Amino acid sequence: MKKQSLSGPAIFMYSVMALTALIAAAGFVIHYTGICENTAVLWTGIVSFMILYHFGLRIFMGEITKRFAIDYNHFWFKERRFEKPLYRLLFIRKWKDKVLTFDPAAYDFANRTPHQLATTMSKSELDHWINEIISVVSIFFSLIWGCFPAFFISAVAAMLFDAQFIIVQRYNRPIVLRLMKRMERKKTAAKQPANV
Repeated sequence: MKKQSLSGPAIFMYSVMALTALIAAAGFVIHYTGICENTAVLWTGIVSFMILYHFGLRIFMGEITKRFAIDYNHFWFKERRFEKPLYRLLFIRKWKDKVLTFDPAAYDFANRTPHQLATTMSKSELDHWINEIISVVSIFFSLIWGCFPAFFISAVAAMLFDAQFIIVQRYNRPIVLRLMKRMERKKTAAKQPANV
C-alpha cells in the first residue's frame, strides 16, 4: 500500500514546530542561565514556545481523536436553526473552499463515501472545538510570564482561526447528509419490484 504524502499545510506545520522548538529552547537557555537576560531574548523564546504549543497540541489531539468513535448523528453535530442565516451573513460560500486543509485526501469526494465524509467532517469539527479549549488554556501562561493582554489577544486570534474550520464543517456536513439520504432513497427504490 502506497504511503500517503503530507499535504502542504502539514509540512508547513511540522517545519514551524521544529524551528520554534529550537528557537524556544535557545531563547530559554540563553535567558534563564544568565548568558543574556535581555527581555527580547526571553520574549523570542516565549513567542516561539507558544507557536509550538498551539501547533503541537493541535496535531497531538488530532491523533488522539482518531481513536474516538465519531457519530455524525450525535446531538452535538446536528444543524441548528440559527446556522443558515448566520452562514448567509458570513458569505460562507465565497470563502469556504479557500480554507487550509491539513489532510485534503480525507475530503476527496471521488475516493470517499458520503458516510466517510460525514464522519471525517464531524471528527474535524470535534478537533477544532478541542483547539478552542487549547487556545483558552494558553491564557494561563500569563501566570508564568505576565503580560496578560498579549496572551489574551493571541488566544482570541487562535480561537477565531479555528472557528472558521468549525463553521465550514457545520455548513458542509448537512449537504453531505442530504446527499446520503437521496442515495439511500434511490437504492431503496431500485430494490423495489416494478408494478406490472
